[in-house]
Amino acid sequence: MHRSVRFLATFLLAVSPVTLVACSSDAEKKPATSTSSATAGGLLAIITPSHDNPFFKAEADGADAKAKALGYKTTVTSHDDDPNKQSELIDAAISAGAKAIILDNAGADTSIGPVKKAVDAGVKVFLIDREINQTGIATAQIVSNNAEGAGLVAEEFVKAMGNKGKYVELTGKESDTNAGVRSNAYAGVISQYPDLKVVAKETANWDQQEAFTKVETILQKNPDVKGIIAGNDTMALGAVAAVKAAGKTGKVVIAGFDGSPDAVAAVKSGDLLATGLQPAVLIAQLAVEQADEFIRTGKTSKPEKQSIDCALVNKENAGSYTLFALSS
Repeated sequence: MHRSVRFLATFLLAVSPVTLVACSSDAEKKPATSTSSATAGGLLAIITPSHDNPFFKAEADGADAKAKALGYKTTVTSHDDDPNKQSELIDAAISAGAKAIILDNAGADTSIGPVKKAVDAGVKVFLIDREINQTGIATAQIVSNNAEGAGLVAEEFVKAMGNKGKYVELTGKESDTNAGVRSNAYAGVISQYPDLKVVAKETANWDQQEAFTKVETILQKNPDVKGIIAGNDTMALGAVAAVKAAGKTGKVVIAGFDGSPDAVAAVKSGDLLATGLQPAVLIAQLAVEQADEFIRTGKTSKPEKQSIDCALVNKENAGSYTLFALSS
């Protein structure tokens, strides 16, 4: 019995140093716990529609400036509303090792696949201005409250029309959800006035020259048109040019949407009644800030769907306009 106890004691003394060394080794291999966030930096890909449109140029420039201020490198490209080109640009961003993509997309349905491809490749996508028709893929979808802004424009339009008369509506691209939202909001207000009659409702696909051609033809067929309400400023300015060419300046009320510098200049000159201002630069900057937050912390403090308020710009407040914003 005593021999067994002595043997056990001797065995324990022999193995204890090994056990202690093993424990010490495990502790050394275990990484230290850190509460610090990852550092910012790397590449942000900024992809928008054509920069020929001042709205898209402003959001691209705004995102670019904010990203660089936060320490990122950037690529700034345009898909020109071509889904195939958009897919190529997203593939290029993935290949370049982009940390995130800031995207004003080329179609609510056609963009779902490319966005998912980026996310599956580990590149988070932050959508601006235009939504896609699916949630749970993009980290953020930050858009203007188009219904609110269009409602403000429609109310101003109705008042200027004196609640009656024939009018024309120019709508945007069918693939863009904003086109439908704005048109529905216009109708929600104007339909309350039975003496306002729409004589033509046609798409000009957000394009100034197409709007000019469409309005020119419509005015020839309907010389008594009193108003034109457009889904964006580019089409509204095309309508302004067509009205001038027809010798009807001052006789036709024209309203737009976006709050572009050219449109506000037309408001000041009296060629355009009003425009619904979208805070393009603010939205782009918010997307970059949220991308930065995710890159640093692995999460975002904002919900996926975010709606930013619009404002009406008319002759009364056009003097306080800055780039896609109103100064306080």
